[in-house]
Amino acid sequence: MTDNLPHDVRSYNMSRIKSSNTSPEAVVRKFLFSKGLRYRKNDSRLPGKPDIVLPKFKKVVFVHGCFWHAHDNCDRFKWPKSNLLYWKPKLFKNKQRDIDNEEKLRTLGWDVIVVWECELKTQELREKRLSLLYLQITGATSHDS
Repeated sequence: MTDNLPHDVRSYNMSRIKSSNTSPEAVVRKFLFSKGLRYRKNDSRLPGKPDIVLPKFKKVVFVHGCFWHAHDNCDRFKWPKSNLLYWKPKLFKNKQRDIDNEEKLRTLGWDVIVVWECELKTQELREKRLSLLYLQITGATSHDS
């Protein structure tokens, strides 16, 4: 990958970007906890270190940022206007790593759920997505909860 910044500067900049405990993750975790679901955070024993692990249900949840995971067909994902020789390979590598980790998790018997940052941006979208997430995890119907 070609970069227009020196390695130490790019490394420092990237180190300042949160990879866990992001605001979207906190929204999802708070919702799940309010519904009585208990989970582990960022379990390094599993491929991809899932953001949320629900062992009781054999489910993992990844909360993906639309930029960092190059969310297809998302209004919130835009390719950077500069330094594409750096960003395209980096973001494609992130997407491939996601695919590989999801495949490994499924092979281990885990169900994988992805929540996208854009699905949590407005109150209406957030409520709809979190309700669906609860159903995806528990299999409960609306009259069960």
